[in-house]
Amino acid sequence: MQRIETPELSVGISNAAPPTPLPEGGGSTPGTPTPDPAHAAHTPGGSRELLSLAAPLILSQSFMTVQVFVDTILLSWYDSRAMAASFPAVMWYWLVFGLPQVTAGYTSTFVAQYTGAGRPHRVGPAVWQGIHFALLAGMLMLLLAPAAPLLIAAGGHSEALQSLEVAYLRCLAYAALPMLIVAAVNGFFSGRGQTWTVLGIEAFGTAVNVVLALVMIFGHLGFPEMGIEGAGWSTVIGSWASAALALGLFMRRGYRARFATASGWRLERDLFRRLMRYGGPAGAQVFLDVLVFNLFVQLVGRLGDAAMGATTLTVRLNMIAFLPMMGLGQAVCILVGQRLGGDRPELAETSTYTGLKWSFGYMCVIAAFYLAIPGLIVSLFEGGRDPHDFDAVAAIVPGLLVCVAAYSVVDAANLTFSFALRGAGDTWFVTMATFCMAWPIMVLPTYLVVRAGGNVYWAWWFATAHIFAMAAVFYWRFRTGKWKTMRVIEPGLA
Repeated sequence: MQRIETPELSVGISNAAPPTPLPEGGGSTPGTPTPDPAHAAHTPGGSRELLSLAAPLILSQSFMTVQVFVDTILLSWYDSRAMAASFPAVMWYWLVFGLPQVTAGYTSTFVAQYTGAGRPHRVGPAVWQGIHFALLAGMLMLLLAPAAPLLIAAGGHSEALQSLEVAYLRCLAYAALPMLIVAAVNGFFSGRGQTWTVLGIEAFGTAVNVVLALVMIFGHLGFPEMGIEGAGWSTVIGSWASAALALGLFMRRGYRARFATASGWRLERDLFRRLMRYGGPAGAQVFLDVLVFNLFVQLVGRLGDAAMGATTLTVRLNMIAFLPMMGLGQAVCILVGQRLGGDRPELAETSTYTGLKWSFGYMCVIAAFYLAIPGLIVSLFEGGRDPHDFDAVAAIVPGLLVCVAAYSVVDAANLTFSFALRGAGDTWFVTMATFCMAWPIMVLPTYLVVRAGGNVYWAWWFATAHIFAMAAVFYWRFRTGKWKTMRVIEPGLA
């Protein structure tokens, strides 16, 4: 596990004169955040500055990738139906969970802008508004457990798959509350640039999850053989482990004095409303994104079990490659927030294009792997399953990976510019763009393909067209420069 106790890193705004460090628990120079001495020499907006902030976030997302990958591998070895059932259940879960999770995690933007403005005393209260929201939303998420059979039945899958999907979804409902707490508290660390701590929190929870999944799915070390339910309950326990660690670190003595992490626990109506005003649309964007993709998967499932299995494998493979790039996007979001808090929009723009360069290069490498060795990649999921069933799935996946390779390269722009706009607070536009383009470009054409008895490849090419359109619109919005005048924090003196 990665070391958690690390020096604070606040990737700040470069001013004409070197910034003056803030004394621990003391006052501040207006508009001047506290940089880590090791990073003070970084070129503002350059690759070294971005990557030093993004590296722990990328590794953090990689731990999530490991978790997804291990769960998929273990379930595919245990039962091909369990592997296939896990994905629709996860899609339903993220359809409901994505909105509160991103809303709670939007504390990172508030923390980044308060840090850039040199107002550390407002950081703790901002995070507490996210925790209050997490507690409320986490309790509401428990309603997902009794609603699971009704939601799963909408997919129209076989009864055998539906029973497994319901079991997995019910387990995930109990993981929502700790996950939301982690999202809110991680904003305290990531928004200030203390991303190694975020990595440690995620690593700890992932390690607990993976170890328990290994023994609970197959029934090792005295545990009963729980199958897909073992994968679900291991996720719940691992999530609570992360939440406990995050809260413990958040309440450390030095943070209580300097950032008001203890005294700022009260609900502030104005601050809470602003979190809902900007974080809510960001969460709604994720909700709409997952909604349309969930509908896409449900429609593809009606083309047959082989098409469903191939889609599940392809999406999981894409997640493995894509999730690390979320770390780069988060780093861009943090830098944009800090630079706008310090009234340096030109540096925010520079950091965004630096992030685009690295995202594009990485996605090109991933796309090359998809095209060069699709058979080898798919063979990792074969396990001891029925060769006939797996061959039908494996025959489809390479063609789908061509679509993924095509849109992965463009998705670099989609991710980079959407996170930059989110860091500024331009969340309503991102949400409306997602809503307005997904239905006519991806969902409706896929529905027509299914009604006409077409093949799964046509459906995936429509999904690819949707990614291209989103990237173009977000780039246009970024180029207009309207985001440079936006702030999520209230005006005030440092």
